[in-house]
Amino acid sequence: MSAARIVVVGDALLDRDVTGTSTRLSPDAPVPVVDADAVFASPGGAGLAALLCAEPPAVGSVPARAQVTLLAPVAADAAGAELAAALGEVALERLGHEGGTRTKTRIRSSGQTLVRVDEGGPGTPVGVTAEAVARVLAGADAVLVSDYGGGVTRDPAVRRALTDHARTGTVVWDPHPRGGEPVPGCALVTPNAAEAAAAAERPGAGPRELAPVLRERWAARAVAVTAGPRGAVLATAAGTEHVPAAPVRDTDPCGAGDRFASAAALALGGGADVTAAVSTAVEAAGQWVADGGAATFRTRRAAGTGAAPELPPGAAALPREVQDLLVEVRGRGGTVVATGGCFDVLHAGHIASLDAARRLGDALVVLLNSDRSVRRLKGPGRPVVGQEDRARVLAALRSVDAVVVFDEDDPRAALNVLRPDVWVKGGDYTPEQLPEAADVRGWGGQVSVLPYLSGRSTTAILQRAGREG
Repeated sequence: MSAARIVVVGDALLDRDVTGTSTRLSPDAPVPVVDADAVFASPGGAGLAALLCAEPPAVGSVPARAQVTLLAPVAADAAGAELAAALGEVALERLGHEGGTRTKTRIRSSGQTLVRVDEGGPGTPVGVTAEAVARVLAGADAVLVSDYGGGVTRDPAVRRALTDHARTGTVVWDPHPRGGEPVPGCALVTPNAAEAAAAAERPGAGPRELAPVLRERWAARAVAVTAGPRGAVLATAAGTEHVPAAPVRDTDPCGAGDRFASAAALALGGGADVTAAVSTAVEAAGQWVADGGAATFRTRRAAGTGAAPELPPGAAALPREVQDLLVEVRGRGGTVVATGGCFDVLHAGHIASLDAARRLGDALVVLLNSDRSVRRLKGPGRPVVGQEDRARVLAALRSVDAVVVFDEDDPRAALNVLRPDVWVKGGDYTPEQLPEAADVRGWGGQVSVLPYLSGRSTTAILQRAGREG
């Protein structure tokens, strides 16, 4: 399939992720302190949409390649230059930009966003002519309007050019509450459920009711109201239909709307009909969320690769959140630490050991013996706490990033799937005495033995409880 020619029109901004770890609160305010490991910067808004068009998802009827042009206001400042340079193979047609570059900085700890800081703008286009915009749009297989409320879709010259193009060309419009309404004749408009309800002035209405109402209001050929994990509702001249989504674990939905709209534009630009395009877009958005969303995408690009860091063989057997953690940590060159045990009645010795293990790297995964495994190791009276509760308590600890339950008598099978950089055990033996040490060293990992906190054990706690009972 030949490369689709895509023009993305909209509001570009610069996304920054400050990533690190947080293990303490600030002494001058009850807020977490983040020890920064790295700062990643990447185009956001219409810039992200353009990058996604240039890296088509391997789903449905999306062409394998695309030639992408971004038409957007870009400020003449250092952040604007950084944004332009980060577009890679995306061609930039620069419009005048009012104010400094719009920048969104997210402070993240262990994969979670703690706060976002916005600056710059307003980003309104300056000195635009309809003729100049029309020249950029000419010859496009599809035009994607990526509205981020900066003013591009309210500019009269831009709207004239898009209105003219929509009469004969393919325009996909991803709207924003602060932007202009889609021009008449769009091939597809892609609001989410909240945007659709606000645009239709029908709070509480569902996507199936909203999609045909907005199609008529906007004089669009089709409207797809996206509904997150429920997929999308598509309204066309032929009627309204629900396009379901496959279930995925929701890690970070940020950017899913951009992936949906970009995939739909690519599919339409490649010749697909609107139903196939929306089905493809639903699948692509689900894949995007399952892969970790915009933060993982930016991390991969900052690491110099458009693909995820290579996962260990068999990693597909791990829970999705653990796979995502491996991608996120290794994408920024971090160290994955693992430890294991029964953790039946959690006590101070466990906490000390877990805290010490977490300090050896950037993320800690606990390999937890299942109930059946504990019974074989400890006897029929154990565990006293079931594996689901044990896993939930462990996952709530600030030192633990993920928990994996295994059913064998020792952790070697689970370790060979996870393949951590550091394997930590507590006890009074040497690494050479651990049967799993050879496995860990076989993939280049390290083994560390940490001493137990004296006088603490689950057995002693249960014995005391039995005497007192």
